Amino acid sequence: MSESKLAGQFFDAAIGLLGRVRDEESLNIAAAGSLVADTVEAGGRLFAFGAGHSSLAAQDVVYRAGGFALMNLLAVPGVVGVDVMPATLGSALERVDGLAGAVLDSSPARAGDLLVIISLSGRNALPVEMAMNARALGLKVVGVTSLAYAEGTRSRHVSGTFLRDHCDIVLDSKIAVGDAELTHEGIEAPFAPASTVVTSALMQATMAAAVEALVARGIEPPLLRSGNVDGGHEWNGRVMSEYGDRIFFRH
Repeated sequence: MSESKLAGQFFDAAIGLLGRVRDEESLNIAAAGSLVADTVEAGGRLFAFGAGHSSLAAQDVVYRAGGFALMNLLAVPGVVGVDVMPATLGSALERVDGLAGAVLDSSPARAGDLLVIISLSGRNALPVEMAMNARALGLKVVGVTSLAYAEGTRSRHVSGTFLRDHCDIVLDSKIAVGDAELTHEGIEAPFAPASTVVTSALMQATMAAAVEALVARGIEPPLLRSGNVDGGHEWNGRVMSEYGDRIFFRH
C-alpha cells in the first residue's frame, strides 16, 4: 500500500506553522510565560477558556501530567468542545451577548488571577466579552488567536473589536482564515485544519516558559506528575494539598 501524499502534505503544513510560531512568537511566548510565573508567585490562580474546538487546547493544560496544578478550566456550559446537541448550538452560544459576564461573575476568578482565552477567530461576542470583563475585574489576559482573522473578517461583537484588542499579551497562531491547510483537485472545500496542533503547542510552550521563569526566581513550579509512574499519586497529593485553595477542578 502506497503512502498518502495528502497526509504528508498535512504534516508539512503543520510543521511549517509550528516553525513560524516558534520563530515569530518567541518573545510573546516568553512574556506570556513570565506573566504566568508572576501570577503563581503572587498567589494568584490560573484559568484557561476556549469555545468549541478552541476548548481542546484549554483542556490540554488542565489536570495534566507535566502541567501546572494551578491551571483551571473556565467552562461555559454548552460551548466546551462539541458537548451539546445539536452541536450547532455551541456555535450559536458564542455569539450571545452577556454570557461571558454571567460566567465570570459566578466563577472563582478574581483580581490578580490570569485567564488565557483561546479563540481562533477572536471575532465572536463570547471571547471578546470574556477578555473585556476579565480585565475589568482585574485579571491579566493572554489571548491565543489568529491575527489573520482580525485582518480578513469583521468582528461579530457590537464594539467592532476582536479578542486581540483586549489582551495584555497576544499569541498569534498564524492560522489562515478558514482553518484548513489543504486543497485538492475535484474537492470544492479546503480541509485538514491545523489550529488544534498549533494552539496546543503555543499553550505548552507558554507553560514551559513559565517553568523556566519560576526556576530562575528560585520557585518550585507547581507541576503534576503522571499517576502511572511510581510515586506519582503521592507527588500529586502533596502538590494539591499545598495549593488546594487555588485548584478548582477537584471540588
